[in-house]
Amino acid sequence: MQKSIAVVVHACDRYRLLFQGFEYFFKKYWPQHTVVCNYYFLTEELDYSSDVFTNIKTGKGEWTERLRVALQCIEEPYIIYMQEDMWLSEMLCADTINSVVHFALENELQLMKLNSSEVYKTIATDVVIDGLRVGVLDNYASGYLMSHQLAIWNKEFLLSQIKYKEHPWRNERKGTKRLKKLNPVIYHVDLFSENGKTPINNNPDTAHTGSYMTVSVNSVLNDFVVPFINELKRCKEQLYSSYAYKLAHHYNHKYTHDGKAKPRRCWF
Repeated sequence: MQKSIAVVVHACDRYRLLFQGFEYFFKKYWPQHTVVCNYYFLTEELDYSSDVFTNIKTGKGEWTERLRVALQCIEEPYIIYMQEDMWLSEMLCADTINSVVHFALENELQLMKLNSSEVYKTIATDVVIDGLRVGVLDNYASGYLMSHQLAIWNKEFLLSQIKYKEHPWRNERKGTKRLKKLNPVIYHVDLFSENGKTPINNNPDTAHTGSYMTVSVNSVLNDFVVPFINELKRCKEQLYSSYAYKLAHHYNHKYTHDGKAKPRRCWF
């Protein structure tokens, strides 16, 4: 049976340092054997070998162009979008994920945000999924309608929002303006705590939520990476303990992931 949704991890080759850590904690906390979806890991030109993810190479190019190439290679009509610096930090309930996905697909949603963040202002609905209240964004009061945090996207709707040659910050900035003008119905559920943030909806029960940390800012590891490094250091497998010390070296010296100059950052 053709699956209707895929987890898509959008990575760039300059961030190859993060790949191993991302997959280690993804395997630990994401119940991939009981969530009905396919898994794709996007690189530019690097080979990425995994027993979970299918590697899609997009080639070099601007952020939106690379994502467009990948989405056109994916058959599933819906995706769960992630990036390689979003490291899972708490076990997620497979039944809850499947129920949220079922709600999104059954109601043919265009976009459902899955991360708790104070930039979103929601209006409560009567729908509760495993103790999590489903909200609808107040598009005018909310920020970052276009963001690259965890979300369920209708693939065609996402394709319509990634314009020609936009780098990621411009895509968030201009994409948010486009979505405010378009004013689509954007749903939200507190499925993941992002960087320790508290839920934003009136949830009867948050026992089934997960969490993740964004361990990188502007190509440099931040303080959120420290607990992950400490856990990897305790691994009995030398592969992971050696990797932990490499991460620690980059963190302590504030090196970029590839040792090159920091990329230019564009702000709102």
